[in-house]
Amino acid sequence: MYSILEYRGLRDEAACGYCRSQRGKASHGMWAHSLTVQDYQDLIDRGWRRLSAVNYQPNKSHKKVLKKMQKFLQFGEVSQSANDGISVEPMDSQADSPVSCKFSFRDKGEIPEDELKPLTTEVEEAEKQHVEKEMEKNTEDERHKEHGDSIETAKLKTTVYSMPNPGKGADTTRPPCRKAKDVRKERRLQKRLLQKADQTSSEQPDVTPTAPKLKSSAIKSVEEFIDVLDAENAAHRLEVKLVPVSMEDPEFVASFESSAALYAKYQMSVHKDLPYECGPEEFTRFLCDSPLELDTPPDGISCGYGSFHQQYWLDGKIVAVGVIDILPYCVSSVYLYYDPDYSFLSLGVYSALREIAFTRELQKKAADLCHYYMGFYIYSCPKMRYKGQYKPSQLLCPESYSWVPIEKCTPLLECSKYSRFNGNAKEGDKDRLTELSRIRVLHKRTVMPYSIYKKRRKGPSDETVVKQYATLVGQTCAERMLLYRT
Repeated sequence: MYSILEYRGLRDEAACGYCRSQRGKASHGMWAHSLTVQDYQDLIDRGWRRLSAVNYQPNKSHKKVLKKMQKFLQFGEVSQSANDGISVEPMDSQADSPVSCKFSFRDKGEIPEDELKPLTTEVEEAEKQHVEKEMEKNTEDERHKEHGDSIETAKLKTTVYSMPNPGKGADTTRPPCRKAKDVRKERRLQKRLLQKADQTSSEQPDVTPTAPKLKSSAIKSVEEFIDVLDAENAAHRLEVKLVPVSMEDPEFVASFESSAALYAKYQMSVHKDLPYECGPEEFTRFLCDSPLELDTPPDGISCGYGSFHQQYWLDGKIVAVGVIDILPYCVSSVYLYYDPDYSFLSLGVYSALREIAFTRELQKKAADLCHYYMGFYIYSCPKMRYKGQYKPSQLLCPESYSWVPIEKCTPLLECSKYSRFNGNAKEGDKDRLTELSRIRVLHKRTVMPYSIYKKRRKGPSDETVVKQYATLVGQTCAERMLLYRT
């Protein structure tokens, strides 16, 4: 089985669907007649962004979306906060990203020490004064408790009888007053004595008492947020079905009409498409016709590798569909469309988190399948920059083709829209084009190396175009895939 591609060359000055610029997009186009999952995996590893799904932990914003869905499913609660109704698809829009593209990154480690000191001093002083007041109050309360007075009665007595009657002096029936400072000293001494006693009994070194550590279960995973605690008595039922994109699959065929209708509703409502632009034919061309060859190796995952639709069924009605590709090392998110009536559930973000959880589930059965790909990352475009919020993430260096943590890339992108991320200037592309003659070509229904094709070809030389193609895909893929030439 071979991957067969046509290289369309460079297309520039095209309209960009994200920034709305009429000259905002340029691409090196390839058309795949057929494509193996391994070749596709190697191709996207030469130009995309990825997330380590195994190490992913939901941030505060993501937890909010997951909890909102949990409450809706369990109790039927509908949140009416200001941010509701903004649902974002992983490959198509923005999620919780600023409107402006101009902002700087600055973490705590970069703040000058002289900026931190005054703030720390003021906070410590305020805390110290607060603690002293509380201890003085507690000491006075304890003294009254010893004599059988309630706290309320003691406070009243303190207020009314704070001064002794003339000529009588202090009340000899009560213990002498003590300063709060002396009480604190005594308590600290008692604490140290207790610590030494514990040290003697346990033969452990003396340590400063700390707050009890949270149990590991307190840090919830994305899977724990997805689960509905009482599914039997839940207000709503959500089922996620994985369906292969194939007209030979009965489940895909049975749901095709509903999926196509939902796609049209989404495109017209969210993207303002006209009816003829989002009919069943366009739906099929855009999200159903996949060049990926389904692969179900005996030692692989049960669903196999290829193109799939993840359908979200709410109370028996399809409300969203995530289009994904399952590849040997990753789950690649392609597109999401959903019912605009349920936008209050932030289905774009929620589906991305479900796809991350799905990747983690697959990784338990296929150890190498451990990454989640959300597509291209454009730092200067708010509609694409939201992807950096899913961490830990990596960007691909455009020159060395090595993966670099996104935190190291963003300061460089602040200075320039194009940047080399790999700091080692000597490190280049390990899979760079080295032998043009070994590139495989499909010409007149015959597979041949480029050296033979070059001799048989009639007309002007196309070596420049073929070399450009091979440089982009790398030597390995260029030798394995077939470049169709007329």
